[in-house]
Amino acid sequence: MNTEVDFAGIKMKNPVTVASGTFGYGREFNEFIDLNKLGAIITKGTFLKPKLGNKPSRVCETAAGMLNSIGLQNPGIEYFRDNDLPWLKQFDTKIILNVGASSLEEYVEVCKFANALDIDGVELNVSCPNVKVGCMAFGTSYEGVKEVTSAVRKVLDKPLIVKLSPNVTDIATIARGAEEAGADAISAINTLLAMKIDIEKKRPVLANNTGGLSGPAIKPVAVRMVYQIANAVKIPVMGLGGIMNGDDAIEFMLAGAKTVSIGAGNFIDPTTSIKTIEGIEKYMQRHNINDINSIVGAVQMN
Repeated sequence: MNTEVDFAGIKMKNPVTVASGTFGYGREFNEFIDLNKLGAIITKGTFLKPKLGNKPSRVCETAAGMLNSIGLQNPGIEYFRDNDLPWLKQFDTKIILNVGASSLEEYVEVCKFANALDIDGVELNVSCPNVKVGCMAFGTSYEGVKEVTSAVRKVLDKPLIVKLSPNVTDIATIARGAEEAGADAISAINTLLAMKIDIEKKRPVLANNTGGLSGPAIKPVAVRMVYQIANAVKIPVMGLGGIMNGDDAIEFMLAGAKTVSIGAGNFIDPTTSIKTIEGIEKYMQRHNINDINSIVGAVQMN
C-alpha cells in the first residue's frame, strides 16, 4: 500500500500531521509516540517576538469538545531557531512552522526569518487579530486573506499553507483569495468562536470571555467546509477539526482533503495521531485500496 502524499511539494510518508497549538514543538509527545512515524509536525504558532498570551483561565471542556483562549503564547522565532528546530531535526518527519502576527508588516518579517530556516513549509495563521483594524481577524474577509497571503508570498520561497478561519459566511471565497494570492495549499478549519458560562458565578468560564471550540463537536462543520474549499480551488487542502481516528481522517479525505491534522485528540489520547495512521491503513486493507491518493475527493454526492 502507498500512503505517501505530495502536499504542495512537501513529500510526506503518510497524510497525518498534528495541528498547531496542540503539540507544542513536539518535546512533550516524544515520551508517548515515535515522532518519526508522523507525516509532518506542525509547530505551535510562532511570532516574531515572544508573546505571553491571555490570562487564565484559558481552557475548559465542553460537550464533545473544548474551548481555548491561550492567546498564541510562544517564545518567538529566534528561540525556535536556536532551541526547538535543532531538536526537531533529529526526526525523520517534515517540519511545518505555523506563524502568526498582529500586523501585516509583522507577518512579512516573521516569514522573512522563516525563509532562512531549514524547515519544509510555513502554515500561515490568518485567524490572528489585526491590531491596526480593531483586532478584526485577517482571515475573515477575502481582501484580508488575499492581502496577507500576497505580502508573505513575496518573501517566502517555501511551500505556503494558509490556515483558514471558519468564522466567515463563505469559506470557498476566502479560499480562492488565498489561492489567487499565491498560496500553495489551504488548511481548514481553525477553531469556531464560542463561549461557555458558569451559571453559578454568572460569568464566562474563560477569562477572555470567548474562545475557540475544537474537538469532535466541530467535525461535521469542518468536513462540510473542506468539501466546499476542495471544490473551489485547485491547490491541495489539509483537513482538520475533530479528527479522533482513522475513520474520521478518511471522511475528510473523501471530502477532498489530501492530508489531515490531529488537534484536540492529542489532549485526550497522546497516541491519537499514530492510531489514526494505523486506522487509515486498516481502511485501505479493508477496501483493497493500493494508493491513499485515490480516495481524495472521491465522495459520491446524493
